[in-house]
Amino acid sequence: MTSYLGVQVSDPTLQNQFTQVELRGLKSKFTAVKNEKGKVTVGDLPSLLVTLKAFASTFKEEEVAGLLAQSFPDSTADIDFEGFLRVYLNLQGQAHAKAGHSKTSSSFLKASVTTLLHTISHSERGLYVAHINSYLGDDPFLKQFLPLDPATNDLFDLAKDGVLLCKLINVAVPGTIDERTINCKKVLNLWERNENHTLCLNSAKAIGCTVVNIGAQDLVEARPHLLLGLISQIIKIQLLADLNLKKTPQLIELVEDNSDVEELMSLAPEKLLLKWMNFHIGKAGYEKRVTNFSSDLKDGRAYAYLLNVLAPEHCNPDTLDASTALERATLVLDHAEKMGCKRYLKPTDIVEGSSNLNLAFVAQIFHRRSGLSTDGKKYAFAEMMTDDVQTSREERCFRLWINSLGAAYCNNVFDDVRNGWVLLEVLDKIKPGSVNWKHATKPPIKMPFRKVENCNQVIQIGMQLKFSLVNVAGNDIVQGNKKLILAFLWQLMRYSMLQLLKNLRSHSQGKEVTDADILHWVNKKNRSMGRPSRIENFKDKSISNGRFFLELLSSVEPRVVNWNLVTKGESEDEKRLNATYIISVARKLGCSIFLLPEDIMEVNQKMILTLAASIMYWSLQKAVEEGESLSPAPSSCNTCHATPDASPAPSVCGEDETSSITGDVSGLTPTPSVYGEDETSSITGDVSSLTPAPSVCGEDESSSITGDVSSLTIDDAASDTAVSSSHLDKEEITSAGGE
Repeated sequence: MTSYLGVQVSDPTLQNQFTQVELRGLKSKFTAVKNEKGKVTVGDLPSLLVTLKAFASTFKEEEVAGLLAQSFPDSTADIDFEGFLRVYLNLQGQAHAKAGHSKTSSSFLKASVTTLLHTISHSERGLYVAHINSYLGDDPFLKQFLPLDPATNDLFDLAKDGVLLCKLINVAVPGTIDERTINCKKVLNLWERNENHTLCLNSAKAIGCTVVNIGAQDLVEARPHLLLGLISQIIKIQLLADLNLKKTPQLIELVEDNSDVEELMSLAPEKLLLKWMNFHIGKAGYEKRVTNFSSDLKDGRAYAYLLNVLAPEHCNPDTLDASTALERATLVLDHAEKMGCKRYLKPTDIVEGSSNLNLAFVAQIFHRRSGLSTDGKKYAFAEMMTDDVQTSREERCFRLWINSLGAAYCNNVFDDVRNGWVLLEVLDKIKPGSVNWKHATKPPIKMPFRKVENCNQVIQIGMQLKFSLVNVAGNDIVQGNKKLILAFLWQLMRYSMLQLLKNLRSHSQGKEVTDADILHWVNKKNRSMGRPSRIENFKDKSISNGRFFLELLSSVEPRVVNWNLVTKGESEDEKRLNATYIISVARKLGCSIFLLPEDIMEVNQKMILTLAASIMYWSLQKAVEEGESLSPAPSSCNTCHATPDASPAPSVCGEDETSSITGDVSGLTPTPSVYGEDETSSITGDVSSLTPAPSVCGEDESSSITGDVSSLTIDDAASDTAVSSSHLDKEEITSAGGE
């Protein structure tokens, strides 16, 4: 392995304003505009800055030039990278002021982590520390370091090794990480820390966290705002894990009519928690409706009504008659503590309206005593409404993949894609410029025909990408046809995956990357390392014991698999142990994958293909970073920083930017371009060896692999799910989607 080389800035204050992913993206952009003398002038910046997404919709080039002239009268003066970063931050502040945006934001993140989230709440940090002390205090490894003191930097110091975060993820969603893959030692070297954080980030994405613009190095450095943002998301996922009909069928009591059950299922966990709270306080006679976890809870009255209903035996008549909100909040916390809720927040946190702390408090009350009970008929109806296991697993995979892109947040695929907007955002992320936003309507959408228009454009773009969509219309998505939605999303995910691999290959003689290429590569890789295993296709039953992929992982990185932990894979328990180990080892390398152990054990060929492609991508990209068989790149790219950082997500600077060659493995999305679409590259390479060269130019570059996307039809030797686009009708697509 190569050593990690991040983008270093001499001014620590300036460095702390950016993540490593952002710095790499901006460094690539800055380097690309250097002149023949290797210099960048102030006059070069306006045309560069307006191409960044942060400013594209806010400023015109002339406006940027005018703003720069105020600080740099001489446009011919040279400017270094640090000067460029200061200009960027200054312009960013003016852009937000112009748009009227606030620079404060919640730590329970739904969107990308950006440089604007630098405020740290000491109360929230205290909650996270108390939560960690409570749930990890008995952990065999961490108990020597716990309890942590919230008043010190204990949390940040302990988190630098990555063990804490990995263990916390397993508390939130048990079994996500095979703890045998965590590097647990008192003293870890840089690479061991980096591996733990790589495993952490890819596992966090696999449970639904949004970690766009966070790299492993940011966590190794324990940057407070990024670390607390990630911890808050993990804890939130744990607190809200049971807020769905599948795990808590009693929630059906919140609706009176069975026709409202679908609407209940589509609610985000936070909304469902608010609905639960309003259900109880409404019965208690509280006239107001709680719509948020901040201002509506400041006076403490809603809490008083809620606790009086759930735990009347601890009711204090003085609570509602308290003279001040602070006094009432104190009595509320006393009441909650008597019913078993741990005191994680202070009365002032309620009075100040801390949304994160209030959400955590309400969730804790729900877990302690939900107050729900339902009759047998409703309970049975709730169970009928849940999807079958296979459909649920596919929905989960596509939902997490969509969220990992940082384009749109999806709570439930089947409901959230019906207005077309989420799919348009994903398409624009995967194929920039493919969406005509002038003909798209952003939610909330009141007119049904606007939803159809959005979905029609989705289908139109899909056809341009040569997806199999014969007899499929936008209205099928609007109507929520689950099998057609799954079929479309699979083709979309597969297209982005193959494009990602295509962009890493130098010249492919006009041939697209296919499933057969991936199959050939994995078998060839194992054979080249003297491994005996090979598979006939991605539905080969021998895959179920896990040994083939463990041998493949060992072939691409010999030291990553501990063969003392590998079983023969003969029984179901042994197969599960191997499958769980495969997933964690792949994530530890840097592969961001969303399959479950069951997908390997049952040989789900779609998920097996994504696993193989992710490992292939990581291996090829590693070869690029280490300079193996790498042809000379254009001179303007010589200073691009390629690092083995753990699958960084796309830069916050814009969809058309790049974090050098490293791209976003996690989302399986093509690496964004450094240059414009008309740039050309002289990168060449040997196709037969599958040795990659970096694809750093635009989509129309001469070095990109050309060919008809129709060759994306799944090869018969690798899969039996695809059929020719010219013969596929709706019924066949439905079958493929539900397969």
